[in-house]
Amino acid sequence: MQGLEGFSHVEVLFVFDQFPDDGDYREPRPYRGLAALPPVGIFAGRGPRRPNRIGVTSCAIESVHGRELTVSGLDAVSGTPVIDLKPVLVEFLPVGVAQPEWVSGVMAEYFKS
Repeated sequence: MQGLEGFSHVEVLFVFDQFPDDGDYREPRPYRGLAALPPVGIFAGRGPRRPNRIGVTSCAIESVHGRELTVSGLDAVSGTPVIDLKPVLVEFLPVGVAQPEWVSGVMAEYFKS
C-alpha cells in the first residue's frame, strides 16, 4: 500500500462471490429490476449478474495504515474478495462522459445513507 496515501481515490476490482451462480442473464432486463426503466443488456448495467463475476468501483481513500486501506463508496458486500487496487489518475479519467437521462435519476440517491 506504500504510496497509495498520496491519492484521493482508488479503483477496487473484486469478485461477486456471494451472488448465486444460476440463471441465464443473456436477455435484456429492466435496469436494476425496475419495471419502469428500459431493458438493457448485461454490459449496459453494473449489477452482479455478469459472465465474469468481476466488479469494479472507484472509491475515495479515507486512510492507509500499513496493509489496511479504508475507503468510502465501495459498492461491494463486506468480505468480498478484492482482486486488485489501482490508483485513480486524472490523466486516465474520461472526458465527455454521456449516459441516458434515466440513469441519472436512478443514481441520484444511490450513495446516500
